[in-house]
Order: sequence, then structure tokens, then C-alpha cells
Amino acid sequence: MNNPARSAPRTAAALAARHRDTQAALGRVRDAITRLRREKTPVSVAAVARRAGVSRTFLYTNPDAKTAVAEAIRHADDQRRQLVVETDNSSELTWRERALNAEDALKVAHTEIVAQRNRIGELLGRIRDLEAEWTQEGVERITTENTALKERVRQFSADNRTLDERLKAARSNLRFQDRRIADLEARLTESATPTQASIVNPKRPQALSNDTNLTSNQIN
Repeated sequence: MNNPARSAPRTAAALAARHRDTQAALGRVRDAITRLRREKTPVSVAAVARRAGVSRTFLYTNPDAKTAVAEAIRHADDQRRQLVVETDNSSELTWRERALNAEDALKVAHTEIVAQRNRIGELLGRIRDLEAEWTQEGVERITTENTALKERVRQFSADNRTLDERLKAARSNLRFQDRRIADLEARLTESATPTQASIVNPKRPQALSNDTNLTSNQIN
């Protein structure tokens, strides 16, 4: 009579523990689904089982877990279909815009082609008018004059280079002469100083004579 009384509390405790484990597993399943949605990762039975740390059997046999996973998959499928529809609509709009832009560009190109053809025709007409005005003799004369002018231009260019070289040489000689004159002036200044000193001191006539000769030699 005591055995049934003892087994009843143990059974109730086991059932309570199993219920707690089940509820904890369901909580992990819901958290895993939430994380997968937040990370925009495809929701599947394998992904939920791996994230929640439960077996696939639990997800298939437990009604609450099965319903949660099914709703998550259905919601993900709806989002994918919506995304596909939006992508298709965006692509359709993009292609429509491209087609309209291409049509506008084609119209602009056609208008430009017509304008260029008219311009080419006008220029060809002017060329024919010029050909009618100029005889073969006149064309040959102008060609000869053009050749002569080109030759004169080349000659002038050569003369200009020659004159430029001469100008550079003259400037170089002028700078050299300026330095030479400055050097002679410096020597004259240095020679004049001892000459004046010997005139002031009459006791040095020989030094005066020597300085005078030196100055004459430097000037020559």
C-alpha cells in the first residue's frame, strides 16, 4: 500500500521536471528564431535546432515548437516573395527608365546626324563653288607662292637663330669688357694711392719714380 503512495510524488516531480525542460527548450527555440530573423539568416529546422541546442525530433514532435518553426519559415518565405516582387518591380522600372533614356538619346543622335549631314552638304557646296572660281593655273600659282613663302619662313627662322646667337655672344663680350674695365679702374686706384704719398714726402723721389713707371706700364 505504501509503494503507490511513494511513486506518485516521484512521478509528479518527473513530470514537472520534464515540463520545465520542455518550456526551457521552447524558450531557446523562440530565441533562436528571433536571432535568425535579426541576422536575416534563412530559417530552417536544422538552423533552429543547431541554434537552440535541441534535436530535430523535438521540433517535429512538440506541437508548440513545430508551430513556431512553421510560422517562422512561412514568414521568411513571405518576406522572400515580397523581396522578389520588389526586386522585379525595381528591375522593371530600371529597364523602363533605361529604355526611355535610350529613346531620348536616339532622338538626340538622329537630330545631330541630320544637322551634320546638312552641314556637310553646305561645305561640299562651298568647295564646288571654290573649284568653279579657281582655274588650274590659279591653283598652281597659289601652290607655288605657298611653297616660296614656306621657304622664306624657314630662311627667316634660320636668320633669327643666327642673330640670336650673335646677340648672346655680344652680350658675353660686353660683360667681359665691363669686368675688364672694373679691374683696370681698381688697379688705377691702387696705383694712385702710393704716388700721392711719395709727393707729400720729398725724401722718397726714387719711390715716386718707380710708382710712376709702374702706373704707366699698367695703363699701357
